[in-house]
Amino acid sequence: MNLANNLSISRILMIPLFVAALLYNKVHLALAIFTVAVLTDAADGFIARKFDQKTRFGAMIDPIADKLLIVTAFICLMFVREIPPHLRLPPYVFIVVISRDAIILLGSVMIILVKGIIDVKPSVLGKATTFFQMITVIAILLSFEYSRIVWTVMLIFTLASGAGYIVRGTQLLNDNSRKR
Repeated sequence: MNLANNLSISRILMIPLFVAALLYNKVHLALAIFTVAVLTDAADGFIARKFDQKTRFGAMIDPIADKLLIVTAFICLMFVREIPPHLRLPPYVFIVVISRDAIILLGSVMIILVKGIIDVKPSVLGKATTFFQMITVIAILLSFEYSRIVWTVMLIFTLASGAGYIVRGTQLLNDNSRKR
């Protein structure tokens, strides 16, 4: 297990700490934990590329860690009492974020079952979406006055990248040259 993969795993291990901090209304502690988790996301990718630590396991665990962190954060942010009501995420934001990830997951499973291949390569738009989703969580935890603008931008990226992944998945499924 290399350093880049250990950082991805550490991001997953931070999730219960983040949830506990929010459950005990320790928003500043939750912000610190989430920020460290975001930094591990940046660091693991940099280390994997810079020090040639790219692995198949890393290519799979990194996006899983991101999704677990983000989905957990969005679920929690709907219910945290310490966040002013006007800054809390409305249900439709949660629905869009979770639906996109569910569609990507189900599409990936279909591609594996039908084609016998796994093609774990995030798009540039997908990476930007993850960035804006993480920034949205940080903005809300900071009670940033313009959080609504941040999450609106995030929603646009989430919808656009979701559509892009649907197109890409459909092309993979319809490509007769890539069969089992």
